[in-house]
Amino acid sequence: MVRHVAVIGAGVGGLVSVKCCLDEGLEPICFESSEDIGGIWRYTDSTDDSRVSVYHSVITNTSKEMSCFSDFPYPEDFPSYLPHSLVLEYFRMYARHFDLLRHIRFQTTVLSVRKRPDFTTSGQWEVVTETDGVRESHVFDAVMVCTGRYQEPYLPLASFPGIESRFKGQHLHSREYRDVQAFRGKRVLVVGIGNTGGDLSVELSRVAAKVFLSTRSNTWVISRVSDHGFPFDMVGTTRFNHFLDWLLPSALTRRIRFQRFNSWFNHTNYGLASSKSSKFKMIINEELPFCLLSGTVVLKPNVKEFSENSAVFEDGTTEENIDVVLFATGYSFSFPFLEESVRSVIDDNRCLYKCIFPPQLEKPSLAIIGLIQLTGSIMVGSEMQARWVTGIFAGWNKLPPPSRMMADVLKRKPPVKRNPSERENLKMSFISYMDEIAACAGVKPSVLRLLVTDPQLALAIFFGPCSPYQFRLVGRGKWSGARAAILTQWQRTLKPLRTRVVDDNFDSSSGWHWMCLLALPAALTAGFLFSKYPQPGWSPWAG
Repeated sequence: MVRHVAVIGAGVGGLVSVKCCLDEGLEPICFESSEDIGGIWRYTDSTDDSRVSVYHSVITNTSKEMSCFSDFPYPEDFPSYLPHSLVLEYFRMYARHFDLLRHIRFQTTVLSVRKRPDFTTSGQWEVVTETDGVRESHVFDAVMVCTGRYQEPYLPLASFPGIESRFKGQHLHSREYRDVQAFRGKRVLVVGIGNTGGDLSVELSRVAAKVFLSTRSNTWVISRVSDHGFPFDMVGTTRFNHFLDWLLPSALTRRIRFQRFNSWFNHTNYGLASSKSSKFKMIINEELPFCLLSGTVVLKPNVKEFSENSAVFEDGTTEENIDVVLFATGYSFSFPFLEESVRSVIDDNRCLYKCIFPPQLEKPSLAIIGLIQLTGSIMVGSEMQARWVTGIFAGWNKLPPPSRMMADVLKRKPPVKRNPSERENLKMSFISYMDEIAACAGVKPSVLRLLVTDPQLALAIFFGPCSPYQFRLVGRGKWSGARAAILTQWQRTLKPLRTRVVDDNFDSSSGWHWMCLLALPAALTAGFLFSKYPQPGWSPWAG
């Protein structure tokens, strides 16, 4: 019987894990190596600290309604997309509301997590921690590892001949970037076109003499602002779009996806991507297209090699007088505190059952929270993982035998991609993954059942945003405010924009009611089919 649970890390995953443990009557102790909560969202000016933090100008890529905790909406006056300061403020509100801080031991480093000698029968772990130089040993019935994906900077210098031996300029990883001041008036080469690479290129273009952005990937650039000015994830991440993705032929969905991306600007003209590309990544950036159009950022192919002050690219072109090379090449994860027998088999989240449990363990008392890449919010996915895991620890939910878990892992596991930038393509559909874990936890909503009992809510769930509140309508942890939160999410989105009100006689709500009424047959059909057949993957309409 699990009772005492160790939670490692007090970032997003750690906070939701502590809260879910308390919801299930468990006794958690959270160990946090720094002096405060927040993980990467707690910004610091210092680059000397080993802790990874966001850069100063960062803005969330997912909107507040799609990235909140499922029973704790963001304040309605918060903007839809948030700076790091407001995200951290929200975490503090969450921690205070659910009285989580008293369960966290700050400035305590976990040194080792090892199986107890009787692990095969007890499932217990010995956890050794250090606080102010004093080591302490603890015994826990279960462990939740919440250290996240952003741990060690991935800096592939060996892939860039000359960067260490010949190049006389400065090179650094984006982890060391905080603001633009050190780059003023310099010629900067940014390597990597993920969300970070795109953001930093745009920001640097305002003060640098020139910015070059090098990429080897086909990349589609999308905006946070979607149809009629609403957040793109609220418009695109719907069960209706998810259903269409499953229903229509893949060739057609791919064509629709490319046409939608290119409706903003032609990516081929900008050298970013071709509709013929089978492999691609997506980044979110409203300003990058204009920077490319105005020449303040110049797109380049992959770097072949470096000389003393220049970069030679794979197309044979050369850019001279490069002062700084900024590697936006992502992060790798590691769990140095886990014993070797466990650590050695976790080289990717696909090595874990449902991206959570090491399947080879005799007892499922170790869970990895937040080691996921979704097309939506990782915060929301981490909370769903924690709800399911703590339900298992409390005895409400059960896992299959290790042999079946291992078989499932082997069936799903793709070839290992060591380069974090390549792992971008391992992103899973937000709705598919959330529904999968929610079904395991017994909290997945039934659109078909709701069509009978609450048609208004059913239509909002099917055609509206797949927001986290949907997973608090039924099952353990059901929240009485979930229905109201779903039906008022558009109002909360518009609330911070109502700083200057203009007259508009058109009643948009009446149009929505008519659309829902006309779409009722489609919802009935989809609800029946979703109950009978497997669900689709990533939605091509997202964004």
